[in-house]
Amino acid sequence: MPDRDDPDVLELRRLLDLHRGDLLAAEAAVCARFARLQAVMFTDLVGFSRRVEAFGIVHFLRLIYASERLFLPAIAEHGGRALKRDGDSLLSLFDSPTDALACALALQRACAVYNDGCEESERLDVCIGIGYGEVLCVGRHEVWGAEVNAAAKLGEDHACGGETLVTEAVRAAGTAAGYRFIEQGTLFGARLVFRLDGVA
Repeated sequence: MPDRDDPDVLELRRLLDLHRGDLLAAEAAVCARFARLQAVMFTDLVGFSRRVEAFGIVHFLRLIYASERLFLPAIAEHGGRALKRDGDSLLSLFDSPTDALACALALQRACAVYNDGCEESERLDVCIGIGYGEVLCVGRHEVWGAEVNAAAKLGEDHACGGETLVTEAVRAAGTAAGYRFIEQGTLFGARLVFRLDGVA
């Protein structure tokens, strides 16, 4: 839940109330105040339910905190901002889709190094989804929009461990910067999805 006392949250409510009977006016006012062009990254650890069932929640909490020790510095180093954690998932924002792609590669490499010599139960395998476009940033921890939904769906439901899946807008920016991608089907029955395949 958003912080009710946050000035941004109060302003959002004021704008929604002000334009209660006019959806177009409300959308214009809210977007003018809160819309930003952002790359949205959603990370999800592999095997949450299975590992909790097998080893208990404390074992998995250890892995969540181990992942944060790897992920949070890498996100910051690539110009990102980790907004919030939800269970074993982490939502982050980047001003540039190419920064998000560089970070995704760094996270996958960090997991590979961490996993070297680990037992299966101790491995950190991450699924990553990245979208890019206009989102509503409200307060310090809230972000809404189609790109948030796309990144979460790609990271949580479509990507396998060790994979980074991205939207067409991310692929377009990444291709121009020398990243390679492989088409992976569609999202929501319409949007093309691509798997990050490294740097050319």
